Amino acid sequence: MSERRRRSDQPGGGDQRPGGGRPYAHGNPPEGVPSYEGPTGGDELRSDGIGRRRPGGGRDTAQQPRMTRAEMRKAAQKGGKRGAGEAPAGRGGKQGPPGKPGKKRFIDYPRFGRTGVRRWLPSWRLWLSGFLLFFGTGVAGVGIAYANTTIPDIHDLVKEQNNIYYWADGTEMTRKGETNRQIVDLADISPSAQDAVIAAENETFRTDSGIDPKGIVRALYNMAKGGETQGASTITQQYVKNAYLTQEQTLDRKVKEFFITLKINQKMKKPEILKGYLNTSWFGRGSIGIQAAAQSYYGINAKDLDVCQSAMLANLLKGAAVQDPSLSAANHVRAEQRWKWILDRMVITKAITAEERAKCSVFPDPIARKPSASMNGEISYLVDTANKFVMAKDKSVDQQKLDLGGFKIYTTFEKDKVDALKKAVDDVQAETLNPTKRPELDKFVQVGAASVRPGDGAIVAIYGGPGVENNHYDNNADAKGIPVGSTFKPFVLATAMQTGVLTQTDKQGKPARINADSRYLSDDMSEIRKPDGSLVIGDDGKPYRQKNEDTGKRGYISLRQAMQWSYNVPFVQLNQDVGGQNVADMAEKLGLKKETFTDPKTPTFALGTSTPSSIRMASAYATFAASGKEADPYSVTKVEYNGKEKAGFAKPELKQVLDAAVADNITDVLVNVAKNGTGSKSNALGRPVAGKTGTTDQNKSAWWVGYTPQLSTAVSMWREDPSNPGLKTLNGTGGKDSNHGGDTPTDIFTRYMKAALANEKKVNFPTPEPVGSQIDSSGAPSTASPSASPTATESATAAPEQPTAPAPQQPTAPMPSCVPGVDCTDPMPSPSPTKTRPTQQPTCLPLLTCTSPSPSASTADPTKSGKPTSSGAPVP
Repeated sequence: MSERRRRSDQPGGGDQRPGGGRPYAHGNPPEGVPSYEGPTGGDELRSDGIGRRRPGGGRDTAQQPRMTRAEMRKAAQKGGKRGAGEAPAGRGGKQGPPGKPGKKRFIDYPRFGRTGVRRWLPSWRLWLSGFLLFFGTGVAGVGIAYANTTIPDIHDLVKEQNNIYYWADGTEMTRKGETNRQIVDLADISPSAQDAVIAAENETFRTDSGIDPKGIVRALYNMAKGGETQGASTITQQYVKNAYLTQEQTLDRKVKEFFITLKINQKMKKPEILKGYLNTSWFGRGSIGIQAAAQSYYGINAKDLDVCQSAMLANLLKGAAVQDPSLSAANHVRAEQRWKWILDRMVITKAITAEERAKCSVFPDPIARKPSASMNGEISYLVDTANKFVMAKDKSVDQQKLDLGGFKIYTTFEKDKVDALKKAVDDVQAETLNPTKRPELDKFVQVGAASVRPGDGAIVAIYGGPGVENNHYDNNADAKGIPVGSTFKPFVLATAMQTGVLTQTDKQGKPARINADSRYLSDDMSEIRKPDGSLVIGDDGKPYRQKNEDTGKRGYISLRQAMQWSYNVPFVQLNQDVGGQNVADMAEKLGLKKETFTDPKTPTFALGTSTPSSIRMASAYATFAASGKEADPYSVTKVEYNGKEKAGFAKPELKQVLDAAVADNITDVLVNVAKNGTGSKSNALGRPVAGKTGTTDQNKSAWWVGYTPQLSTAVSMWREDPSNPGLKTLNGTGGKDSNHGGDTPTDIFTRYMKAALANEKKVNFPTPEPVGSQIDSSGAPSTASPSASPTATESATAAPEQPTAPAPQQPTAPMPSCVPGVDCTDPMPSPSPTKTRPTQQPTCLPLLTCTSPSPSASTADPTKSGKPTSSGAPVP
C-alpha cells in the first residue's frame, strides 16, 4: 500500500495522531515520541483506507512502518523542549525526570533531576571547579602584584615636611618641623642599640621569615570591620609599615604592605632591613630614626649609646606618647618597668651578660627637651591643643603621623586675645610674686586659663604656661587634676532649678523645681540630711557635719546669698536634696568630662572635688551665658593633609541642654556674686559680668570662672613642683596669708577681659523669666515672708565680711531679728565678732535683717575668708 493511501485525509479516518505521524511497526513509539490512541484504543487501517478502532493495548500490526533513527532523534529533541508536564516516557514506558534539557549543559546549575533545597546546592564538582578557579585567579593576582611591587628607597621615606598652623583670621601662626632626621649606616648605630631593639620587638628577627601570618590576618580583619589597625609583629613588617605611613590606613594599603614584606624578605638581607627600620622608626620628641632620638634624648650620636640608654630608646618603640618618661610621672613608671624588662630579655637572648645587666641599676633619665624657637611662648600650647583636637576627631591621625608632617591646621585662636591673656598673667605674677624674697612660697606657681565664645564653642585664647623655652612643657589650660572648688556650686543650683528637689513634689508628682530664693541652713558645722530626713553618716561612723570657710551661725539664708558668699553648708545639703548623680549628669550635659568627676555619692561632691580643665570650665559657664545652649569646645576649623582637606571638622552643633529661664536665673545669681560677693574685683571690668570663685581646702587651688555675653573665661591657680608632683598650699604666696579665687585669678580675668573686649560694645544679660518656686529646706522658719525673685541689682547686699557696709532691709514685710531656736540670744543684734573672737554668735539674719555689721565681719578684704578649714572639704 502506498504512503499516500496510509495518510487518509478523510474525517475520522486514517491516521488521527497529532501532526499526522506515521504508525509504528512495533507496539511502542520511540523514546521521546508520544503514541496515539483513539477513543477506545489503537488505530488500525482497513483495506479501504478507513480507519477502524481496536481495543486499547492491542499490538500494532506489521503493516505499520518503523521510524528511521534520524526521525527518532528529531522526535526526541522536539519532545525534550516541552514543559515538565509534557515530558515523554522514557525507555520501557517509564516517565522521565521533569524538565530534562535536550542538550547537556556546561554548568549543571540549578541541578537537573533534584528537587527542593538539593536542586540549589552545588555538587562537589561545582565546588571543586570554583575553588580551582578562585585559587588560580588568586595566584595569578599575587604574582602580578608581587611583580609590580617596588621597594621604596630609604631616603624617600624620611622627606622633610612641616606642619603649618594658622590663626583664626587665616594668617600663619607657626611652622612645626624637625631638622635632625639623619639616615645613618648600621655601623654608626651601636651594637647594644641594635640588640636592645631586637630583644624588645622581635627576638627571632635574624632567623625568621619576616612575616607573621597571624598578625597580618588580625590586622586585615580589624581593618575590614572598621576597627583600629594593629601594628605588625616582626621588625620586617614594622619597617614596611614605616615605609607606608604617609598613605591612608586602608585595606588596599595593608595588601600592598604584605607584598612589599614578601619582596623585602627575598631581596634584602637582615642587616639592610634592620638599618631601614632603625632609620624610619618614630621615637617621640619629633624624632624619626635612632640617630635623631639619640640626639634628642641624650645629646649623643647613635654609635655612642650604651646598653642602659639603648634599652630606654628601645622602650619608646612601644609608643613614645605613653612611654616617654619626660612627659609625665605615669609615663616614667611605665618606661622604667619596660626598660628593666628589655634588659632582662637581652640577657635571655645572650645579647649581654648578667654582669653587664647589673651595671644598669639606675634608670637613665633623658635630658631636657630642646624646643624649637618657633614653639616659644604660648605657641607650643596652642599647637598642643590643636593637635589633641585633631587626633580626637580623626582616629587615623596620631602623634607619630603628625610628627611626619604634611598638615595644614586652621585654628580658632585669636592672636590679640592670646597675647592679652599672656600679658595679664605675666603682669599679675610680676606684681605679686617674688621668688627671691619668698623662695619657699612664690616658686612653682602655676596658672592655667582658657577663653571660649558662648553660643559657638570656639576656643579663642589659652594660657598654658610660661613657655617651653622656660622648660615648662605641660599645657596648664588643659590640665586635669586641679580641684575646681566652689565654681562647681552653680551646677548644683542649676540641677535644683531644672530637675527639682527630691524632698518635695509638684502637682504632677515630680520633684519640685526651686528658685534662688529658697532658704537653706548656713550654720557652720551643720549636720547634713538625706532626702528622707535621715542623717548622712561620715567615714568615722558619726553624723557628717559640714564646715564653712569661717565659723558662725547665720541661720537660714537664700541660695542667692549662699552663692554670693560661697557658703558650703547650703550647697552640700542642696546636693543631697537633688541627688549627687543628678548633679553629675547636669555637669556632663553642660560640657564637663565624666572621667574628671569624683564620686557623686560623696557629701562634698557639690564643693568641687572634681578636676575638669580650664577649657572645660570656661565652656560649661559659656552654656549659662548662651541661655542654656551648649556647644562642644573646639580649636580647629579645617585640616588639610598633603593638599587634601580632611572631613569631620565642621563647627559643632548647639544643643539646648538647660531651659533658657534656668540658665538666665543662674546668670542672675552669678551677676550678684561678681558685683557684690566674692568676685567683686571683677567690677573693675566696667561691664555686666557674671562668675564664681572657687578655693579648695588648704588653699591648694584657686579659681575664677566668669563671663560676659560675648566671652567666657576660666582662670585657675595652684602650686606644684615638677620634680615632686603634688599640690602645695597657696597660703603665703605673694605675701598674702591666703589666696582665694577672688584674689589673683579674678585679677587676671579682669585685666584680660578689659583688653579682649576693648573693641566690643557692652551687652546686658537677658532678663530672667521666673522659674520654680521658693522651697525652703526642712527646719526653715515659716515666719519669714520671702520677697519676689530679685534681679542681680535688687538682690545686692553688703558682704558679711565688710563691717563698714551695713546690709539694707529687704523691701518686703519685716523679718525677725533672729531665727528662733538657732541664734536668738538677745532682743537686739550684737556687734559682729572678728576672726579672733569666733565664740561670739550672730543675733540676726545677715543680708536679711542685720542693720549693723554682720556677725562674721572683720577688717580684712572681703575676698579673704580667713584660714582654710580642716574638714577636708573645698571652700570658696
